[in-house]
Amino acid sequence: MQEPTFFILTALAERPRHGYGVIQAVADLSDGRIRLRAGTLYAALDRLADGGLVTLDREEAVGGRLRRYYRLTEHGAAALAAEVSRLQTNAAVAAARIRSYGSRTALGSA
Repeated sequence: MQEPTFFILTALAERPRHGYGVIQAVADLSDGRIRLRAGTLYAALDRLADGGLVTLDREEAVGGRLRRYYRLTEHGAAALAAEVSRLQTNAAVAAARIRSYGSRTALGSA
């Protein structure tokens, strides 16, 4: 799963959001590392909707413009949970290797 997709799904796990709300949440969740543009976001939301990971929650008119709210589906929540598990497993493997490297380095310099 691409990192922007991970953060879009994470933003929607909390509650349904409209596009600009997703953009803001992703920037906040990623500590500003990921800054989505509207075109990129809506293409991703369309792709995620086609895959059954998100769905349109509701639409409302605000200032003469239609605001669409998206929400995570059960399938999307399961996919996000699987990705979290995968990342945790990968991080644990890397942490173990780093500890092993540190131990070897400390022994080699003694």
